[in-house]
Amino acid sequence: MTFYDELETRSADERAAWLAQELPAALARAHTAPAMARILQGVEAEGVTTREALASLPVIRKSELSEAQKKQPPFGGFTTRRPHEFENIFQSPGPIYEPGRRGNDWWRLGRFLFAAGVGPGDIVHNCFGYHLTPAGMMFESAARAVDAAVLPAGTGQTELQVRAAVDIGTTVYAGTPDYLKIILDKADEMGQRLALTRATVSGGALFPSLRQSYAERGIATVQCYATADLGLIAYETPACEGMIVDEGVIVEIVRPGTGLPVPEGEVGEVVVTTLNPDYPLVRFATGDLSAVMPGESPCGRSNMRIRGWMGRADQTTKIKGMFVRPEQVAVLVSRHPEIRRARVLADRAGEMDVMTVQLETDTQDAARYETAVLDTLKLRGRIELVAPGSLPNDGKVIEDRRSYD
Repeated sequence: MTFYDELETRSADERAAWLAQELPAALARAHTAPAMARILQGVEAEGVTTREALASLPVIRKSELSEAQKKQPPFGGFTTRRPHEFENIFQSPGPIYEPGRRGNDWWRLGRFLFAAGVGPGDIVHNCFGYHLTPAGMMFESAARAVDAAVLPAGTGQTELQVRAAVDIGTTVYAGTPDYLKIILDKADEMGQRLALTRATVSGGALFPSLRQSYAERGIATVQCYATADLGLIAYETPACEGMIVDEGVIVEIVRPGTGLPVPEGEVGEVVVTTLNPDYPLVRFATGDLSAVMPGESPCGRSNMRIRGWMGRADQTTKIKGMFVRPEQVAVLVSRHPEIRRARVLADRAGEMDVMTVQLETDTQDAARYETAVLDTLKLRGRIELVAPGSLPNDGKVIEDRRSYD
């Protein structure tokens, strides 16, 4: 079978007819979630049948979700089910709480794995985390959807992971782009050869040089764009010409801060409406930047394509697969009165993400801040102490210096 289902090859007319039917139904479901009902108050669901009509609705931001969850934990009234009716509840940094369900590939990543050629006979080496955050379960659910087996590896204990990969014969890697290199380097050090032929990655930028280095080892690598709130948003196929939007969401690219769609090809913020009846987010702003690509993928899938992740609409930046947000930097500064300002730099070194934390202070002992940096930013990084007044006065606290060309 070439395609996951018949949805992937629908004509433009078929998609328009589907949208006219599905959008009102999705909004009607959203009205059953208390928080969504408040946001959509006065909106007549049956009147929203086109993308143009959808674009007239308000945009929901993660900050609103976070504030609602503080007032009404754990989900802030954005779900149509009560908390105990979900099989899983996850916590992401923030904290933000997300629901999860078992069965029926709830996050819809099976479509991505199928496009990557994963299926019966494969064993997925799943290096996404299984604790608190949902990524590990998201990919495990996807593997089940395509009848592949799973090694629930997570991260760490790399030598044991290599041993297991050799003994079990894992064929597909799932994890962040960088972590595969750690496993491969450890295998080389141990004199072991892995059976991996494909890599399905997410949670960080897949740089062209890194993809090429894996290809030289015989590992074909494709990436997907997914979040804990929305599930699969878009995914690559072996054609590697942009990311195809998933069939379970409606994606808009809008001018940051306005919610107004931008012309095709113009970079803007990714806004997603999910058709998930349990968690019906309408026009949810991801904070990520991308652009619509013209035409259809040469692989034959007909849905809209986007150029993939092109940075953040705000200063929030993903480093080593983890988001680092301006408010986290503010907490770091607030804990130490002697620090006047701070700046986080994201760089690349040896195909790996590197984080440097610059601190304006008169003190000379960088080691004293290592624990605070790990506690607030959730990552280890190099700490650089700089003289007061030496950081640029441009309002920027996170600077991404990585090249995405």
